[in-house]
Amino acid sequence: MVRQVLFAVVMALASLGVAVPAVPAESDAQAPVISGTDGSMKFIPLGKGKSVVIDLPRDAKDVLVANTQVANAVVRSARRAYLIGVEVGQTNVFFFDGNGQQVAAFDIAVTRDLNGVRAAFKQMLPQADIKIEGVADGVMLSGSVSNPGDSQQAFDIASRLVGDGKVVNGLVIRGRDQVMLRVTVAEVQRDVVKQLGIDISGSVNYGTAVVDFNNVNPFGVTGTPLSNSFVHTAGAINPRTGLPRVEAVIRAMERAGVLRTLAEPNLTAISGESATFLAGGEFPILAGFNRDPTTGLVTQSIAYKKFGVSLNFTPVVLTEGRISLKVSTEVSELSNEGALTLITGGVLPSIKTRRADTTLEIPSGGSMAMAGMIQEQTKQSMQGLPGLMQLPVLGTLFKSREFVNRQTELVVIVTPFVVRAVARKELSRPDDGFVDATDPAAVLLGRFNRIYGVAGKREPGPGYRGDYGFILD
Repeated sequence: MVRQVLFAVVMALASLGVAVPAVPAESDAQAPVISGTDGSMKFIPLGKGKSVVIDLPRDAKDVLVANTQVANAVVRSARRAYLIGVEVGQTNVFFFDGNGQQVAAFDIAVTRDLNGVRAAFKQMLPQADIKIEGVADGVMLSGSVSNPGDSQQAFDIASRLVGDGKVVNGLVIRGRDQVMLRVTVAEVQRDVVKQLGIDISGSVNYGTAVVDFNNVNPFGVTGTPLSNSFVHTAGAINPRTGLPRVEAVIRAMERAGVLRTLAEPNLTAISGESATFLAGGEFPILAGFNRDPTTGLVTQSIAYKKFGVSLNFTPVVLTEGRISLKVSTEVSELSNEGALTLITGGVLPSIKTRRADTTLEIPSGGSMAMAGMIQEQTKQSMQGLPGLMQLPVLGTLFKSREFVNRQTELVVIVTPFVVRAVARKELSRPDDGFVDATDPAAVLLGRFNRIYGVAGKREPGPGYRGDYGFILD
């Protein structure tokens, strides 16, 4: 009744030309207000459990919510309504007047409430420009950060606070650092093999009876003697008895060897990317056989295996001067131990491998021994005739002994640097200043490169000032 009286007074004053201030609509809670239009559909993002106030352009009599399990509409008056987010999803809301004409239409997208995540970003990463928006049942991060460490930290915060939702990291790194990894791989192997064996063979005749004996003592550790040179008695027949003489073969060899492997690969990669290095080669192996179904011909398929010194690393610059490294290094070589002999007569060698794979955090310019392995292997084998080989002195004639000792020491040292590029003129090549020698100098003097300067005069050593190579930050 009061509203009808106020409406009549306003109309009377308006007919007399008196300016009347607009009557404000009924005031509700401190929720954001969105003005509805009777034109195209308007998109409204809404958090789960949150509400928004809608002001309609004219009186509405009916409301339609496509999916009440996602959102709900509460009509407070003819021109004001509340939209409430219920569950994550999307739906539509339509308002109609008394004649059935559409007053307003809204496309509602209910997402997770991300205000707490935004507050965490402002507190933990105040210098970063991070935006987070809900998409279906997950969230998407956008904006920019200064380094990959901040990007990973923002992703971890969103993953923890969002819960079981999926997080898409679309953050852009403003400046991507470059990391150079200097790796030193040093290995020394010492092998000592000793072999001592005596083979006795012969035959004795007693009338019509013949006794043959043959004592060939194999070596059990390596399986073969180091040398096939034999030392035996001279003559085949004893001139006094006419009996065959006993033949003795002595195998006494000793072998010692040292193998040294040194590699210092340097690789540079952008923070977050991977780099690979291999100093060695590939050898072919038989992978299998393929039969042509039409012609019936059988062909061999060949595969290649890598060996040598390989390095693979992925750096991530966390903060200024600190680097997280995922490093994988391997030292391998071809070996006859465990080799496979094919039916066709070929031999497939085996590969001796020492491998290290780890993830570490280290400052720029710092070094760490990633792998320092010392291995010592001792093998000893003794074979002979039962009983006779146990005799104190004469038992040596009926047995063979082999002793193998292998010592290996491997050290892998990694040193990362945060670097930047330099001018081409600041770098040098290994062949700078190298010129092939002339034919007379190579033939008569045995020189491989041309020599400059006065004979007998010592050239002053080069003096270096400042940094050379990569410029370290």
